[in-house]
Amino acid sequence: MPAIEFGCRATIIGSMPHTDPKEACSLITRYLRDFPSWPQLPQRSPLENMCVQFSEGFPGVVPARESDVYIDHNQDWAKPLAELLTDYGEEKDIDKYAISPDYAAGLHAFLELKNLAPLAVKGQVTGPITWGLTVPDETGRAILHDDNFQDAVAMFLGLKAGWQEKQLKKLCKNTIILVDEPYMAAFGSAAVPSAKERVVALLDKVFAAIRGLKGVHCCGNTDWSVLLETKADIISFDAYHYARSLSLYTAEVKKFLDRGGAVAWGIVPNDEESLAKESAASLQDRLEEAMAPFTRHNIEFRQLIRRGLLTPSCGLGLINSEGAAEQALKLLAELSARIRKRYG
Repeated sequence: MPAIEFGCRATIIGSMPHTDPKEACSLITRYLRDFPSWPQLPQRSPLENMCVQFSEGFPGVVPARESDVYIDHNQDWAKPLAELLTDYGEEKDIDKYAISPDYAAGLHAFLELKNLAPLAVKGQVTGPITWGLTVPDETGRAILHDDNFQDAVAMFLGLKAGWQEKQLKKLCKNTIILVDEPYMAAFGSAAVPSAKERVVALLDKVFAAIRGLKGVHCCGNTDWSVLLETKADIISFDAYHYARSLSLYTAEVKKFLDRGGAVAWGIVPNDEESLAKESAASLQDRLEEAMAPFTRHNIEFRQLIRRGLLTPSCGLGLINSEGAAEQALKLLAELSARIRKRYG
């Protein structure tokens, strides 16, 4: 994996509450100069909801309402599906999997930015478990449970990520793509496939289409041994609400870090009530407390700092106030500066 010393620099998960993509990009690049990310804007358009946003071009896809989509087996899906499998296997025609401005205004505004000097630029894509369980077929059954489409979902999202990475490289040679998997919080339940090997295989199909740094984000409690077993370079989690969840897997985290992996600590809350109570100093205390259990299991604190990123606990897109979102980014930048000043 590319050698980038993150040093607890900051980035975001993806979503912002803005409706103006240029304003969202301006805010992000003001506070997150080292690792800026393009913003998803779900309040701008329902097409930017996390599953609809990456649905363009999937075989058999049709809009259900303006806020969601489904896969219709009555459509001519067999030929497009065969083409998808070929495109993934031969790594060709990736421009067929573009994300248009209607579906990602923030991405296209981000790609127009000038005078950036980042260490890396970040993007994101919805993961195959979450996408496959959210998008149904015409009968209402989740498409992930359809043997015809299960692997195709992962391949399709991989191609979407690969196209996105190709565009981001025009801004910076170093890229990060995070795969968002909120549904992994329900891993082992009746709703989510409980076969660890199958989940790992689906995620790795997405990662295989990404050439730069890639990672996975889950904003809830999950079985982290599953995600740590994938080919992810970065594990991103909600350290504000669920710090203990990752510390239950110290042996797996140590192995992950020793192979060069990094942890993104989602230590800045993404709700207005919590933001109003926190400062950079209080969040530093909370972060150091979250890291402490790992140091008691033969993981050096400075390794956690070197191989650490700081983020909000999850996306900021559900915050009603743009001012509160800016406060989150401000706290994030201030916290990163405090950590780097103290620990180098």
